[in-house]
Amino acid sequence: MFEIFGVPSQALFGQLLIGLINGSFYALLSLGLAVIFGMLNVINFTHGAQYMMGAFAAYLLLQYLGLNYWVALVVVPLLVGASGMLVERLFLQYVRQLDHLYGLILTFGLALVIEGLFRNYFGSSGEPYQPPDLLQGGQNLGFMFLPNYRAWVIVFSLVVCFVTWFVIERTRLGSYLRAATENPALVRAFGINVPRMVTLTYGFGVGLAALAGVMAAPIYNVSPQMGSDVIIVVFAVVVIGGMGSILGAIITGFALGIIEGLTKVFFPEASSTVIFVIMAIVLLIRPTGLFGRTA
Repeated sequence: MFEIFGVPSQALFGQLLIGLINGSFYALLSLGLAVIFGMLNVINFTHGAQYMMGAFAAYLLLQYLGLNYWVALVVVPLLVGASGMLVERLFLQYVRQLDHLYGLILTFGLALVIEGLFRNYFGSSGEPYQPPDLLQGGQNLGFMFLPNYRAWVIVFSLVVCFVTWFVIERTRLGSYLRAATENPALVRAFGINVPRMVTLTYGFGVGLAALAGVMAAPIYNVSPQMGSDVIIVVFAVVVIGGMGSILGAIITGFALGIIEGLTKVFFPEASSTVIFVIMAIVLLIRPTGLFGRTA
């Protein structure tokens, strides 16, 4: 074992791995938030609860239906995304044209209701969820031990983030989505059902949160508090990257996860606040965020 800046290499690379894993979830969750805000102009505080619902849905599918992780990875985002579309139709469509504060208060209230219901039925202690057999074990790289499942989380998150960015920024569907946010009347003139597009977009953003929840289930305990524990950090990531910026959400999510991991090595006392310090500095220098569009 060798040292880097006076820190054992195993400890340093171990924290870098943890930072990359946290960054994977930050990127996926903030990506969903950016998609929803960019399309609906709503600050979706329910996102953390929907992330938690994804983890619980995977747990319940395994416990009661015997459906494994791989099935949950496909089914759960569809189920939770569908519940998100129902929420958009019942509630969010009425606040989209109002001030951001109305959407924030509404989604915050929904998050409290959802978390309270899950806490009432499942308690607060959390439930374990084993990683799939195919991803058990790990690889000894010499300078650190790399668990297979954690490597899978990082790689799969990168793939999902890239595909989402590509679809929104480089395809005709993505151009329709972006145009609908700027000039919905013009998009309707081309025969496109804008309300349906908005509902599907919200469902897609919620599905990303649920996907992150399924991936997080084998790493963290499946508990009603798991969403509220991460949502404030994710909002900070979105603000730093720029509200509504797809690329900003992805890059900032992974970068801040790594920075948070390195801070735990060199300055542990600041590890829980470093992201918020960075947010304050970025907002002072560039109020629209690193990748946000200036007015």
